[in-house]
Amino acid sequence: MSVKAISIYFLKTIGILLGIIVIYALLGFLLPYIEVSAKDDGEKKEIPIYIYTNGVHTDIVMPVNNDLYDWSSKILFANTKSKKTDYNYVGIGWGDKGFYLDTPTWADLKFSTAVKAAFWMSESAMHCSYYKTMTEAEDCKKIMISRSQYKKLVEFIEAKFDKDSNGNFILIPTNAVYGDNDAFYDAQGRYSFLNTCNTWSNNALKAAGQKAALWTPTDLGIFLHYK
Repeated sequence: MSVKAISIYFLKTIGILLGIIVIYALLGFLLPYIEVSAKDDGEKKEIPIYIYTNGVHTDIVMPVNNDLYDWSSKILFANTKSKKTDYNYVGIGWGDKGFYLDTPTWADLKFSTAVKAAFWMSESAMHCSYYKTMTEAEDCKKIMISRSQYKKLVEFIEAKFDKDSNGNFILIPTNAVYGDNDAFYDAQGRYSFLNTCNTWSNNALKAAGQKAALWTPTDLGIFLHYK
């Protein structure tokens, strides 16, 4: 193959890659503005949940325990550093295992982690954090949902956890937790630039019949519907 042919091939490859990046950026900007409307099931909206972001990852935050589901029976208090049992809420998010364990903030992002996460090259994880209280703010929005909607949300979230032969969530032993109130668990599925942690949270809201973006790779795409 001549130098000219190699150069043409190289330029075409670069052009295709740049085209994909541009299309992805446009879709990532435009599609979040298309809202999937909430579905009113006619039931009383009595259960509080929250959508919370740390600026990178979004979590769905729910009551630790009610008559419908006890998260502490699967996400053990003993698996957190604090081992406290007086928490009232649990936040759960899905994402790339390497991204979660190695990238608590954007400043910690490594090129190798980003590449593996973007192209289905690593495993996924569930990040679970306990909280005593939740306060609405720019990074935390409260949503009231019905009992039926909550059951659908729990079903959606629980299905994403890997489980052992006894149905227990599988803890990831690591010191790379964000505080004394959280832990990581193995999860189903592969993270990619098309299916991010925020895409998952957005889909969780859809499963619960709540407002959501048609599709979004970022937390901003979710929060713009909850201003």
